[in-house]
Amino acid sequence: MGILDSRAPRSVVSSQTVRTTPIFDVVEDRVRLSPEADPVTRAYLRHPGAVAVLAADDDLRVLLIRQYRHPVGEELWEIPAGLLDVEGEPPEETARRELFEEADLRAERWTPLVEHLPSPGSTDEAVRLFLAEGLHEVPEDQRHRREHEEAEIVTRWVPLSDLVEAVMSGSVRNANTVVGALALQAVHMRDRARAGAG
Repeated sequence: MGILDSRAPRSVVSSQTVRTTPIFDVVEDRVRLSPEADPVTRAYLRHPGAVAVLAADDDLRVLLIRQYRHPVGEELWEIPAGLLDVEGEPPEETARRELFEEADLRAERWTPLVEHLPSPGSTDEAVRLFLAEGLHEVPEDQRHRREHEEAEIVTRWVPLSDLVEAVMSGSVRNANTVVGALALQAVHMRDRARAGAG
């Protein structure tokens, strides 16, 4: 296809962590963008990375959760997601844990779907999206006790076609949800085309 992101690091003259927080660090690098250029300062968030889960049932409905997000002051419809903040935990295991904790669900089948960089001009965060299928509810007495923003989570099953329409109209704007919905639609269309060609 000829379209491929590629590693092309520039020369970092100096780097300092300006602030450390429980989730990310604020970093300032002095970097030479070309060999003959003077160094410039670039500040960004150093992030551990994250996973997101597109949980889809047999009727091609997607599970969404509504969660308050303080930086934008909004309650957003999202797919379950979480930080890669447990040392040594594989991303798929983190995805399983997040689906369990945020949606009271377990899945039999897990498929890597897509990876994206939500805001590469301001953070090095990378998010891996997984498709979770063969879903089962977690029994009431085994469910995770949610706290803080997660305590107010509301869930809703939405047909994929309705979710894509909400994304394209701007009604749903969470990056993981946008990327996940469009990726699943692309996979579904590809699979239907292959089935028709067979």
